[in-house]
Amino acid sequence: MQANLSSPDSLSTYLADISKYPLLTQPQEQELARRFRQGDLQAGHLLVTSNLRFAVKVSYEYRSYGIKMGDLIQEANIGLMKAVQKFDPDKGIRLISYAVWWIRAYIQNYILKNWSLVKLGTTQAQRKLFFALARTRRELEKLGSGEGNIVDAEEIARKLNVKATEVREMEQRMGGRDLSLDAPVGEEGDSTHLDFVESEGASQADEVADRQEAQITRERVRQALMRLDPRERFIIEQRVMGDSEMTLSELGEHFGFSRERARQLEIRAKDKLKAALCELMAEEGQAQQLSA
Repeated sequence: MQANLSSPDSLSTYLADISKYPLLTQPQEQELARRFRQGDLQAGHLLVTSNLRFAVKVSYEYRSYGIKMGDLIQEANIGLMKAVQKFDPDKGIRLISYAVWWIRAYIQNYILKNWSLVKLGTTQAQRKLFFALARTRRELEKLGSGEGNIVDAEEIARKLNVKATEVREMEQRMGGRDLSLDAPVGEEGDSTHLDFVESEGASQADEVADRQEAQITRERVRQALMRLDPRERFIIEQRVMGDSEMTLSELGEHFGFSRERARQLEIRAKDKLKAALCELMAEEGQAQQLSA
């Protein structure tokens, strides 16, 4: 659910609006989820709207990172919608217990991408440390540990079971600021940082050629996918081409067979896709020879 949350007034209006949506009982939730899985979009809409206030609650947990609340709520809503798409009502758990993982994942990914132009966390451990650092520091300061309530890196490291050097490095990266290449250099300000950056990019001709080649490749892949049956095409799209890769277990659940069977079908689908691509390239080569 998208909403304009750019101003405090619009945010207040949004919060008032979503409070009007009634909460669902577990039986109601399960019935709507089953209807949604059968193609009832209105049922999916009701599942989302009834849980929007929870998405806001999770968003507020991340307000200390300097990101606009409206942006955090939008990301939380996207995570909620993703959870509704993947929710299985027959697992015996409430939707929100499942959705909280997706909501946090979307919010955290957004914060990491927007905190700095330079990636703060490239590994799972670094991303975990990024979000745990500020929270742990606040908790230790409230306890009054450390002289003058000043908590050092060693205390935080012991609390999080990491190295103090890792804490200092992350604090340094979090405290850094992005530098605009358009910022003036020198007293007169006639030059900018950009004037002193040597371009390592490809020429315009190379860029055009690369774009054309990429377009040709995308078209070949599209044509090759059309030569697969619907199930094989679904497997390739979800396991290879999707933004959020479906696991083999999820794939098996979707079709109603085992994880091992899903793995075998994935291998076969990939082999058929490769064969189809080879056939297309051979056909293009023959056509070029005939036209020459």
